[in-house]
Amino acid sequence: MSQTLKCISPIDGSVYAEREVLSREAAFEAAGRARATQAEWAARPLQERIDLVMAGVAAVGAMNDEIVPELAHMMGRPVRYGGEFGGFNERASHMAEIAGASLTDIAVGEDETFKRYIKRIPHGVVFVVAPWNYPYMTAINTVAPALIAGNTVILKHATQTLLVGERMAQAFHSAGVPEDVFQNVFLSHDVTNDLIAGNAFDFVNFTGSVGGGQAMERAAAGTFTGVGTELGGKDPGYVMEDADLDAAVDTLIDGAMFNSGQCCCGIERIYVHESLYDDFVAKAVEVVKGYKLGNPLDAETTIGPMANVRFANEVRAQIAEAVEAGAVAHIDTFAEDDGGAYLTPQILTSVTHDMRVMRDESFGPVVGIMKVSSDDEAIALMNDSEFGLTASLWTRDVDRAARVGDAIETGTVFMNRADYLDPGLCWTGCKNTGRGGGLSVIGYHNLTRPKSYHLKKVAG
Repeated sequence: MSQTLKCISPIDGSVYAEREVLSREAAFEAAGRARATQAEWAARPLQERIDLVMAGVAAVGAMNDEIVPELAHMMGRPVRYGGEFGGFNERASHMAEIAGASLTDIAVGEDETFKRYIKRIPHGVVFVVAPWNYPYMTAINTVAPALIAGNTVILKHATQTLLVGERMAQAFHSAGVPEDVFQNVFLSHDVTNDLIAGNAFDFVNFTGSVGGGQAMERAAAGTFTGVGTELGGKDPGYVMEDADLDAAVDTLIDGAMFNSGQCCCGIERIYVHESLYDDFVAKAVEVVKGYKLGNPLDAETTIGPMANVRFANEVRAQIAEAVEAGAVAHIDTFAEDDGGAYLTPQILTSVTHDMRVMRDESFGPVVGIMKVSSDDEAIALMNDSEFGLTASLWTRDVDRAARVGDAIETGTVFMNRADYLDPGLCWTGCKNTGRGGGLSVIGYHNLTRPKSYHLKKVAG
């Protein structure tokens, strides 16, 4: 009996799109086609692969007028923000620009007797499992460099953003990327596990929940298939006494609330030096009170519904538990809050790390703010988490930020900014955020394997 995946729109709870999953046999056939064509794809000149990938990226951009409202229907982001093509293009373009230097042979030495070097060899078939919250940008992080490096790619997108993979495949195929080189597939969890366990792939890149990442690693156990994971976070902001207060408020609160708080590197907890604490909270509350919650298709809406009622209910539960334990909620319930996917953004004070809202990933429009008196106290609190994706430090002192950053268990340290992915830097995490690294030269290293050449010359 076939299984159907359904995207339930958070706008009104209707079924926006549905697709049948592939059978186990059809899924393995798709992986087989990807493997059969990989060597031919890798044999193409690097610049040809780059040009085809960037043509595919441009073709996605040409669809943007259709994509923006589609995203609003699927996951609730307001149309006023214009979609993801800016970041999508920036990331792919950077990886295209650095491909030659990143994939070039590493010369070890050559003399009359020996020539020695290391090549970067594509893994083969790369399986990309992408999330719904930034569905285009998270997918392109791996799709573009994997294809450029000479891998074939199979993309499985989240059910909440069911049409994104189809869009990307359509665009890339129209630009000349062969259909078997880049495939979009709809799969059940069981067939996904069977494919990984059956060595259908040579590398798996997963972005999603901790439980999902654990399932990927369990499926790959014993196969020696590489698995890269980015599993979210509980990212902190720390506002020091010399910070630009207005800039800190604007950036950190935007980082906590944008996309209805559904950002892997969104700000979920803020620590403010006691000298700035009261002013920070007052300014933050005013910012959030000015938001307009509503239908994401309305150009006036600044914060849309969460992608799923289930996600909103988890955030409501965390807030209710915190208030019951003594936290203070500063935002009165918005009129548009329907008790379902449409959720009032919230700022909490008098919070502690005994509360789930300061420990568990919220992935919604809520942030707890705590007062601190020193760097040491802030560092201890920032490190008191099972996650480690990013941390945002606010100070005028670069050396101090570097010292504090060195002490934080995290993948990326920001100073005077937050919630941004620089494609020139490795996107990585630690602890339960997972292992691996995307983008930058390191992203290419993770999507290839080293192959060493030790060539002895024959005299005469």
